[in-house]
Amino acid sequence: MGDAARNFEMKNLIPYSDDLINLLKSERDSANLSKFLEQFNVLVSQSDADFKGVESSILDYQNKLDSCNQKIDAAKSEVASDSELDMLQKELEEELEREQHQRVSIEERRENLRKLDKRDSRAQMKLSMYASVTNIIPKLDEQQSAISGHIVEREKKVVQNFEIDPLKMSPYDTCNHIWKMINP
Repeated sequence: MGDAARNFEMKNLIPYSDDLINLLKSERDSANLSKFLEQFNVLVSQSDADFKGVESSILDYQNKLDSCNQKIDAAKSEVASDSELDMLQKELEEELEREQHQRVSIEERRENLRKLDKRDSRAQMKLSMYASVTNIIPKLDEQQSAISGHIVEREKKVVQNFEIDPLKMSPYDTCNHIWKMINP
């Protein structure tokens, strides 16, 4: 990407981010943002705790593996019977299989965290794009039955709240009402 394109993107990005900052100054939006950040931190903390627990389990399994290997060496030096060697070999293979399963589980968790981070980032970018195109920032409460949000008028530096009950209007009328809000 060239410097001209990057400068153009930065010039466009700064007003959008200023608008978003002004919008987020309200207590409810910053409370929601704080709530999402807290949930994210809890998720990261839980993942770290899970990782430490799995890591501890792996160390325990490694110690057991070492113990099995020592038993195998001792058995070989004592010319143990084939049945004992087979049993020890099976234990070793089971421990290796459990360890491999644990490693796969950790990698899956890491990948899931990466996907969640990527999904959140995309959602934020979409919301920013929608807000810059329509001058409307929707409220994203999942429990809410009404369509609501904020209309941002940059030139007037005004933020207006709106709420539409979809049960009182047809989908067509709801759509027309939203379009009228976007293009007064």
